Amino acid sequence: MLKQSHFAPDEKLLLSRFWRSASGYWRGPRAWRAWLLVAVLIATVLLQLLTQYTLNYWNRDFFNAVGRRDAAGLWTQALRFVPLAAASLALTVFSVWARMTMQRTWRAWLSNHLYDYWLKDDRYVRLRFVAGDSDSPEFRIAEDARIATDLPVDLVLGLFQSLLNAVTFIGILWSVGDGLPIDLGGFVLNIPGYLVIAVIVYSALLTAGIFLIARHLTRVMEENKRAEAELRSIGTHLRESGEGTAVPDGKRDARHVIGAPLKAVITIWRIYMWQLMRMTVVTYSSLLVTPVIGLLLCTPKYLVGTMSLGEVVQAAAAFVVVQGAFGWFTDNYARLAEWASSANRVASLLLALDEIDQPGRTKDAAPPAISGR
Repeated sequence: MLKQSHFAPDEKLLLSRFWRSASGYWRGPRAWRAWLLVAVLIATVLLQLLTQYTLNYWNRDFFNAVGRRDAAGLWTQALRFVPLAAASLALTVFSVWARMTMQRTWRAWLSNHLYDYWLKDDRYVRLRFVAGDSDSPEFRIAEDARIATDLPVDLVLGLFQSLLNAVTFIGILWSVGDGLPIDLGGFVLNIPGYLVIAVIVYSALLTAGIFLIARHLTRVMEENKRAEAELRSIGTHLRESGEGTAVPDGKRDARHVIGAPLKAVITIWRIYMWQLMRMTVVTYSSLLVTPVIGLLLCTPKYLVGTMSLGEVVQAAAAFVVVQGAFGWFTDNYARLAEWASSANRVASLLLALDEIDQPGRTKDAAPPAISGR
């Protein structure tokens, strides 16, 4: 059972406080660099979409040539593939540079902001007198701020790409798949856009499964980070006590002191492991089954001759792309939870630092009464 702090703010408040500080990267006199990177990333995604769209039609033409046993056509398609593959590779490499440049510069900006806010006016000294979730501020700034700026770039870019893929490749599924006639004892029922309907239903079932299985993952990951930070903090205190740079606690056995937080880390890690194992059942099953489902859905029309081999491969590939686009939430649920937990920890620190400067709060304020660790 996860315990929640008496001082824990609402998650909406935490995310709002995080964004109030983190969004400063896109404001101010040097913000044009951030917006330039955004424009470059959007252009790269659009070019990648165009390349993927062209490759989808290349699949159709290539396998139609295979079906006709057309050697000249196969050679032509092989030559067409070379510039498409080169363009796809170049765009992918360039997108890595643009994405990681934005992550690096955003992290640098936010980390500098957090260090300035933490160290200014002796807040780093006065922070221990404030009630709330603000333990291990140095770990939050070094690690949680990194995750809280790395993942949003990946997630937003992936979501944007997924939306474009869904819109573009649904058109291919609708036009290539067309309708599926089903003979019901003399009455023919035609299902229009049956491939589109199938991929929507399939994706909705996967998303619902992930949500039911891992709806508590954000809290689990946040508790895991808290336990890890506490273990590091106590280990650092013990080392400094041995080196004479901190006041030793002679009343408590050092092994006992480190043993309790270590046990807490292992316990929460086990809970985290089971959450990920259940998610993996859904995500990996989808990875294996989705291409097969796309092919099976096209097989009836191929067998009656209303769909060519190339169109079967093209539609099946489009089915995988659209399912991947609709499955963005499913594929990224764990990363969303990790980002939310890190953003919440950064926001908790910011709220605690905000509290220091509230009216009535002074440097000499008495520390709140808290129970032992």
